Amino acid sequence: MSTRIETLEFQAEARQLLQLMVHSIYSDKDIFLRELISNASDALDKLRLASLVDKDLQVDTSDLHIAIEVDREQRTLTVRDNGIGMSRDDVVQLIGTIAKSGTAEMLRKAKESADAAASRELIGQFGVGFYSTFMVADTVTLLTRRAGASGGTRWESSGEGTYVIADVDDAPPGTAVTLQLKPADTEDHLFDYTSEQKIREIVKRYSDFIAWPIRMATDGTATAGTATEGTETAGAATTGVQTLNSMKALWARPRDEVDEAEYHELYRHLSHDWTDPLEIIHMKGEGLFEYEALLFIPSHAPLDLFAQDGRRGVQLYVKRVFIMDDCQALMPNYLRFVKGVVDAHDLSLNISREILQQDRQIQLVRRRLVKKVLSTVRHLQTDDAERYRTFWKEFGPAVKEGLLDDVDNQEAILEIVSVASTRDPEQTTTLREYVDRMKDGQDDIYYLTGESRLMAEKSPHMEAFQARGYEVLILTDPVDEVWVERVARFDGRPLRSIAKGQVDLATADEQEGAEPEREQQKKDFAELLSWLALTLQEQVKEVRLSSRLTTSPACLVGDTYDMTPTLEKMYRAMGQNVPHPKRILELNPTHPLVSGLRKAHEQDGNSDVLGETAELLYGLALLAEGGELTDPSRFTRILADRLANTL
Repeated sequence: MSTRIETLEFQAEARQLLQLMVHSIYSDKDIFLRELISNASDALDKLRLASLVDKDLQVDTSDLHIAIEVDREQRTLTVRDNGIGMSRDDVVQLIGTIAKSGTAEMLRKAKESADAAASRELIGQFGVGFYSTFMVADTVTLLTRRAGASGGTRWESSGEGTYVIADVDDAPPGTAVTLQLKPADTEDHLFDYTSEQKIREIVKRYSDFIAWPIRMATDGTATAGTATEGTETAGAATTGVQTLNSMKALWARPRDEVDEAEYHELYRHLSHDWTDPLEIIHMKGEGLFEYEALLFIPSHAPLDLFAQDGRRGVQLYVKRVFIMDDCQALMPNYLRFVKGVVDAHDLSLNISREILQQDRQIQLVRRRLVKKVLSTVRHLQTDDAERYRTFWKEFGPAVKEGLLDDVDNQEAILEIVSVASTRDPEQTTTLREYVDRMKDGQDDIYYLTGESRLMAEKSPHMEAFQARGYEVLILTDPVDEVWVERVARFDGRPLRSIAKGQVDLATADEQEGAEPEREQQKKDFAELLSWLALTLQEQVKEVRLSSRLTTSPACLVGDTYDMTPTLEKMYRAMGQNVPHPKRILELNPTHPLVSGLRKAHEQDGNSDVLGETAELLYGLALLAEGGELTDPSRFTRILADRLANTL
C-alpha cells in the first residue's frame, strides 16, 4: 500500500531538458537503453562495494545482474537491477533537478543549433541520460528500494513538467525503470524497442563491456558467444533467459584483440563525450604489483576543466570490482582531463579514500601512469605535429600546472611545453626548438609575460630585442606568471624576463666602444633623473636611463626578483593581500620627449608644467604595458590641456 504521495515540479532546467529530449534528438534514440544500463551497472558496483565496506549491511550479492524485460502487447520495456537502490531523497535530488554547472548554457546552444551533433553532445557532456528515456516513452515509472531500507519509492512522470512520487511498502531491492513506449514509427523490428533483435544490437554496441550480466528472457535463437541460463551450449534454438553481453573488460584483453570502435565506445561511456579520443593508452604493469590500465586523452577540453568541482576521469577497479569513480590518487590534478580505467590486482577491497592516498602501490601506479601519459604526448610532439598541436591547444594551460606541482616530472613537462614567440606569429614553439635557434653567445632564454600576445608584441620591452633579432617567448596564460619563476632554468639555461633587471644586448666590443657616450649621458641626465625620482617617488623607486628602448620614451621594469604586476593582480583577485612593489622607470635618452624634458628642466627647474609632464611620462609607460592608471581622469585632463596648447 502506497503512502505519502506527492506531485512535484521539475526544476526549470530539467523541464527544458525534457522538452529538448522529446522534440530535438530523434537520430539517437538508442542512447536511452545504454544510459539505463550504465545507471544499473553503477548501482551494482556501489552495492558490491557497500557490502565489502559495511559488514553489517544485510544484502544478497550472490547474483548481481541487470535484467531487461519486454511486454510486446503492453509496449513496455523495463530495465531492472538488484543494486544499491535509492531513497526518496535520492530520487528527488537525482531525477527532479540538474545540479550541474553550465547546463543552462548548453541547453541554449543546443536549442539554437540545427546541428544534430550539438544535441547529441548534450547527453554525453552532462551525464543526464535518464532524461533520454522520454525520447521513446510516453510515461516513465521508477520503482526503487535502497539497500538496507524496509520500504521503497515509486516515481512516475510523462515528462510534461511534473512528476508523482510515493512511498511503497513492497518494492523489491534495487531499481526498476519501466517505459511505456511510444507507438512504433514503423513495423520494422529494427526500430522497435520491444524487438529482441533491436535490444541485442543496442547492448552489443554500447554495453558489451559492462562487468555485470545483462539478461533478457528470449524466445528466439541464442547467438554464438551468448550464454543461455540453464543450457550448456550457445547457438542452439532455445527459449529462456540469455546473457546478452560478453562481460569481458577491454583493458584485460590484448590490444590486438580490441577493435578501435570498442575503445571509442568505452571512452564515450567513461567520459560522456560523443567525440573520439585523441589518443589511446593501453598498458599493463607486471611484477610484484600487477595492474591493467586503459587511458584516453580526449580530443577537446571539457567545459569544467578549470572548475574546482570538475570531474576527474580515472576509475579504479580491483579485480574488475568497481572501487571509485574519481580516483584522485591515480592521476595528478594537472592531468585531470585524462579518462580511463585502472584495474589493480592486489589492493584491499575495503580500502578507504584517505588510506588510498598513502598506499605505496597506488603511488607506484600513479608514477607509471604519469610517465606514460607524458611520454605519449612527447611522441605525438615528434611524430604527429597536428595532433600534438590539438592536444596543446586544449590542455596546455592545465599541463603547465604540473611545473608547479610535480617536481619529479618537471623536465618531462618542460620538453612538451609549447608557447608563442616572436619568431612566428602563427606557430608556437617548444623550449627545445627555441634553444636550438639561440644566437651565438646568447646565454638566457628570453620571455615576456602579459595578458595577450598583441600587448606583449607591442610592449616597449621588446624594442631592443626586435632591433637585434633576438627571439622572445610570449607567455599569456595566467599560470605562466608562476611557473617561469618556479622553474627558472631549462636545459641549464636561465629563463629571463625582458621586463626585469638591466638589459644590454650589445656585444663586448660594442659596449666598450659605447662606454664614453654612456658616461656622458649619465652626466647630462643626472639632474633630470634625480628630479624625476623625487617627483614620482610615490609611484617608482628609481629612475634610470635605458638600453632596452629604441623608439618609446619610457618603460617600467621590475627588479630581478620582484613580483610582476599581472601576478600581483592574480593574487589580489584570489583575496590575498600582497605588497605592491614599486618599479623602476627607465628613460630612452635619445627620444625627443626625454631630451626635451631634460632641456626644459635645465631652464625652468621645478615648474608645475614639468611636474605634469613627469606624470604624463609615467602614465604613458604604464599604459604601454597594459597597466591601469590610478587616476585616469587627471591623466586625461593633463593630456588634453597639453594637446590644446600645441594647436
